Amino acid sequence: MKPFAYGSILGEFEQLVLLALLRLGNGAFGAAIHREIVTRTARDVPAAAVYVTLDRLEGKKMVVSYVGTPTAQRGGRRRKHYLLDTAGQRALVRAYCTLGMMTAGLHNELEELTQRMSPGVTRVPSRVSGW
Repeated sequence: MKPFAYGSILGEFEQLVLLALLRLGNGAFGAAIHREIVTRTARDVPAAAVYVTLDRLEGKKMVVSYVGTPTAQRGGRRRKHYLLDTAGQRALVRAYCTLGMMTAGLHNELEELTQRMSPGVTRVPSRVSGW
């Protein structure tokens, strides 16, 4: 198997942040990204962890940020928005493809593990095409 020609390797939380940004669309702000991660993963994640990760991803040129215009709802304060950059897109594709290759053919085993580890779960969420 040949390695990917592009895309940095992401940590798990970096993947979650980039996936939340992808789901919310470019221009999402930190609080919305935090809320998306907490809601979808049911993990108690400190908001500060999201902002630290966004700063780190910006340093890696995977996201870019801009400061929006002040709004009355925010008492005239500006909100920082984030955009998924090309390097971030490539890293997400690499992570997605890598997970797909590693889980290929393991659906039954993973479903069995899910049953054993989470008795309240009746089945693994529907498979992604190609996995």
